[in-house]
Amino acid sequence: MDMIALGCDHGGYGLMQEVKKHLEERGIEYRDFGCYSEESVDYPVYAKKAACAVADGECERGILICGTGIGVSIVANKVKGIRAALCHDCFSAAATRGHNDANMLTMGARVIGPGLALKIVDTFLDTPFSNEERHIRRIGMIEE
Repeated sequence: MDMIALGCDHGGYGLMQEVKKHLEERGIEYRDFGCYSEESVDYPVYAKKAACAVADGECERGILICGTGIGVSIVANKVKGIRAALCHDCFSAAATRGHNDANMLTMGARVIGPGLALKIVDTFLDTPFSNEERHIRRIGMIEE
């Protein structure tokens, strides 16, 4: 696994610390684009930095966390080349990797707990894209 871009706001800061520890335990490198405390910040700043790092190829995939996961998902998906998926269960994380080749995972720290979040992270990172023609075609339609 190549470099993972990480970004969060104050609402996602605590869960992001758990994700960072988990990635370290798995030996997966990451680049933390902030934020760096629970002090109130504007989530678009950090989500955009991480999404641009993925879009530019600096990082292979990304993980974004805010209170709901919705705001960071909206921001990331405005960056050309990003397919960010909001996932609060492992089935969705597996499906978005297999079908959509999603390159960013977003989660809501006020929606799910750390145990489930780490399982979702593992599912997202460990599930390959299917490379099925129908999914390749559909992704092409998204990118148009």
